[in-house]
Amino acid sequence: MQMIRHAVALTALLTLPPFTYADENSTKLSDAVKSAKVSLETGLRASEREGKPISAKYELEDGKLQLSVYTLKAAKFYEVIVDHTTGKIAKTEEITSGDDLAAAKEQSAAMTHAKRTLRQAVKAAQKTHKGFRAISVVPELKASHPIATITLGKGNEARTVVEKLD
Repeated sequence: MQMIRHAVALTALLTLPPFTYADENSTKLSDAVKSAKVSLETGLRASEREGKPISAKYELEDGKLQLSVYTLKAAKFYEVIVDHTTGKIAKTEEITSGDDLAAAKEQSAAMTHAKRTLRQAVKAAQKTHKGFRAISVVPELKASHPIATITLGKGNEARTVVEKLD
C-alpha cells in the first residue's frame, strides 16, 4: 500500500515539466537523498542477495529516508530495505497482498522480458545526465517492450528518463 502511495506521488512528479519538483514532500525527498551515502545502484546490487531486483526507490517513511527495493525470489515477492548509510540489508519482508503485490507483479512481468538489469539502466541514465543521482527506477511494458522509467535528481531539479531494457 505504501508503495502505491509513493507511486501516485511519483506519477505526479513525473507529469511535471523537467527541472521542477512536485511539492514540498518531493523537495524533502530530494534534500534527504543528497545525504544518502549509498546510491540507488548500490542498493540494487545489495538487494540481489534477496532475489532479482524488479524496482527500487528512495522514499520518506515517517519522515525518515529509506531505500526500498522490490525483489522476486522463488516465485515470491519481497520488499528489501537497504540501509542508505551502509549499503547493508536492514530488513526483508514478503509482499503478500494489496497494491504492493499488484505493483510487484506488473514490475516482474516487465523484467521477464528484459535483457538489461535495472542497475545497467540506472548506470546508463546517470552517465547521460552527469551530476544527477537516481531516486527511483520502475520497469514496465510499453508496446510489448520492457522499459525502465528512472527519476533523477540534482539539487531542486528532477528529470525523468526512459531506458530500454531489451
